[in-house]
Amino acid sequence: MSSKAAVPFLVSMMLLTGVCNTLLTKYQDNQCVHHCNSKDPKKAEFFDQPVLQTAQMFVGEMGCFAVIAIMNIYNYINGKRSQEPGYTAVDADEHDSLLGEDDAPPPKQSMLKGYRVVLLALPAICDILGTTLMNIGLLLVAPSIYQMVRGALVLFVGLFSVVFLKRRLHLFQWLALGGVVTGVAIVGLAGALWPDKKAQVGSNTDGLSDASRAITGVVLIAGAQIFTATQFVLEEWMLENSSIDPIRVVGWEGVFGFTVTTLTMVILHLAVGQTSAGQYGRFDMVEGLRQMTTNRTILTTSILIMLSIGGFNFFGLSVTRSVSATSRSTIDTCRTLFIWIVSLALGWERFKSLQVVGFGLLVYATFVFNGLIRPPFEFLRVREEEDNEEEL
Repeated sequence: MSSKAAVPFLVSMMLLTGVCNTLLTKYQDNQCVHHCNSKDPKKAEFFDQPVLQTAQMFVGEMGCFAVIAIMNIYNYINGKRSQEPGYTAVDADEHDSLLGEDDAPPPKQSMLKGYRVVLLALPAICDILGTTLMNIGLLLVAPSIYQMVRGALVLFVGLFSVVFLKRRLHLFQWLALGGVVTGVAIVGLAGALWPDKKAQVGSNTDGLSDASRAITGVVLIAGAQIFTATQFVLEEWMLENSSIDPIRVVGWEGVFGFTVTTLTMVILHLAVGQTSAGQYGRFDMVEGLRQMTTNRTILTTSILIMLSIGGFNFFGLSVTRSVSATSRSTIDTCRTLFIWIVSLALGWERFKSLQVVGFGLLVYATFVFNGLIRPPFEFLRVREEEDNEEEL
């Protein structure tokens, strides 16, 4: 999984598991848990446990250790010698073949070796904050709008990569990032002007108009991208300075993330778990677990979400190591098209022409940033690319 040929597979699986995760989470939000047979539909209450959904995400990530155990058992049965887990970057084999034994670089010292693996708690905490905010935002908007607003992630990852990882972005890439942000803004405007009531069926938020819910959801999701971008950049920095395999990184992040999330759930349950009227709130851990274990649909979707998020994080980290965190964040925006099509087919949202404009700009800017489409003007082209074209 270290060659160029593996990159398309990693990207495809990252998109597939990511699409499944978003749609399953929204479907779970739409499950009625109280007063489902009431004649007054306004009395019906739906599954509204964003922190619990964050916890189940980390359970899925911890499941990567089960995969590691199965692989170790398989290797043991087949008599294969245990090796130190590692990951070879793309083109590493070609580069090493040009070096003699005397010229080979010294083995890289892993910054995540031994007790230092606890450093993975940092991206895990960022994941907790970002995912919880996005889960709350998903309660308020349609899945495609949720995914499109997540496109703002590209801007933050690009900025953080330049500042902290000393990456260099060309002028056309900066303009492409501006296009991504503009596309996100257009999508948010479409959600505010024409909110989808069906998209908010799982929301138990009181006292807000449809437009206010849409705006609140967009702001929460966009703000969450700061934490997610920090997570991506931290992961790239750690993977560059260690030889640990991505599947182990996902597993350890799951352990640290689940521990912190569980403690947070207990504190929130004791502090604001129930309202003054005795009604169940979105931070009532006991009621949330009861709903999850007694409602077959919620339980099934929880298991599927755990599987999809574990796969999504593994393939996403593999893309980060093979390419970069910025490319991972831009590739992630391609999920929007599939999520949008499924949401329209399920009737979760209505077709909006302005949303199409925002989506088109978002995808175009993403492709330009990744070099899949050439910049529209000659002066934006990178000189090395022009030289390569002349040689061909």
